[in-house]
Amino acid sequence: MKPIWIVDDDQSIRFVLEKALLREDLPTRSFTNTREVLAALEAANDDEMQGPQVLVSDIRMPGGSGLDLLDKIKQKHPGLPVIIMTAFSDLDSAVSAFQGGAFEYLPKPFDLPRAVELIRRAVDESQREEVAEERMQATPEMLGQAPAMQDVFRAIGRLSQSNVTVLITGESGSGKELVARALHKHSPRANGPFVAINTAAIPKDLLESELFGHERGAFTGAQTMRRGRFEQAEGGTLFLDEIGDMPFDLQTRLLRVLSDGHFYRVGGHNAVKANVRVIAATHQDLEQRVKHGGFREDLFHRLNVIRLRLPALRERKEDVPSLTRHFLQQSAKQLGVEPKRISDAALAQLSAFNFPGNVRQLENICHWLTVMAPAQLVEPKDLPPEVLANAPTESSGGAAAPAFAPAVALQPTSADGHLAEMAPASLPSAPHLPSTAAYGAASGPMPVAPVAAVPVAQSWEQGLDAEAQALLAAGQPDVWDALTRRFESHLILTALSFTRGRRIEAAQKLGIGRNTITRKIAELGLDQDEA
Repeated sequence: MKPIWIVDDDQSIRFVLEKALLREDLPTRSFTNTREVLAALEAANDDEMQGPQVLVSDIRMPGGSGLDLLDKIKQKHPGLPVIIMTAFSDLDSAVSAFQGGAFEYLPKPFDLPRAVELIRRAVDESQREEVAEERMQATPEMLGQAPAMQDVFRAIGRLSQSNVTVLITGESGSGKELVARALHKHSPRANGPFVAINTAAIPKDLLESELFGHERGAFTGAQTMRRGRFEQAEGGTLFLDEIGDMPFDLQTRLLRVLSDGHFYRVGGHNAVKANVRVIAATHQDLEQRVKHGGFREDLFHRLNVIRLRLPALRERKEDVPSLTRHFLQQSAKQLGVEPKRISDAALAQLSAFNFPGNVRQLENICHWLTVMAPAQLVEPKDLPPEVLANAPTESSGGAAAPAFAPAVALQPTSADGHLAEMAPASLPSAPHLPSTAAYGAASGPMPVAPVAAVPVAQSWEQGLDAEAQALLAAGQPDVWDALTRRFESHLILTALSFTRGRRIEAAQKLGIGRNTITRKIAELGLDQDEA
């Protein structure tokens, strides 16, 4: 992880912050003045990992102020979170800091746990920005030869020099955010920020502050002024995903912004001008939502200036082969492994699948294949159970169903982001861990009684029971540890694959702490697999 840079001419402040951050496993690098920082930034341009994750700077120092430093940093590193430290009496400087793009300001004397919490929040924000930037740079032009996708490409081309509001409709997982990013990338605002927010994923009580920001003291816990997404997207594009789920009272505030280009922070009395292009997306039928009173008709017409309908993947199955190869390459690059190849027979079986989760489900399947397929060439038998369940049977002229069904299979996620129902299949041995065969007699693999094809409806718990019974019958003394390690390994690897290697997000989705997942990765020897 890149270090936290601390800039302060007061040695005691530097010492206290360094020790507190190191206790949180956050590396640090300290400077006494702005000249040292600018020189270090210049040197770090040749080695990006030596640059800062977050910069914490005093506002008044010999040789240059923190505000001057902030201005210079934002010119070259606009995504770097900068926290400005200032005295309580220096409120004018605090206001200037926010106007200059500071992430937050930290009043002196500060409460140390609160300072660490604030820096931790800035680190999380920095990592989200890095992932978003990496995705945007790594993602090629959208793929699709199907006529329906060509219509979408033509529309993006026609809108390339326009700032008009766009409404993107389509099923979940069909790639609406990719279209929004393409519209931004090819627009006059391409040099400005692209800020995305899923209005359905944020609690109603927090969404107003998330969109419009809040003033200090606006509500309990609002200890500082905070810029909302509209201000963060200044000069660029704001993507409002799942707009159909926005609370009705907030729709009125959004309509006001779209109508006159001004808004008020929560608890604020001064209007803030919004220079932002809005792109909205929904999987819902907004006309029906309007008819049933769930969505404002005037807001619908404000958003529905240009509408782009994104086709479901089942409507453009000719794109499945090229998308599959692209996602296999992308997944291998993220995991640092050799890309899998896929046979024509496996591609044909994938193309016959209906993909209820659309492109997102295909991408998750490719991540799953990269981790779980045993050979470099993916054959039909290697496809996940959800695809195999729809395969033609031997009697119908297709591939035969597998003769055996092992214990537990980790499946890619479904369209709503939850784990798909687990069909019985083998719990594969994790990297660096002994496989089931290792628990048999020294002369050969552990004998397992052949099992007839197990119905898909069988629960994964029953499969786990069978696996445990086989190990117990073979005399394995550490069944608990063996199965627990394998289960934890695959659960963590699946979560990391789903979050594209981001540990903090994987821990959140698994419902465990960041320290827990870091410790487990080390204990289970998974660091190498993440690289």
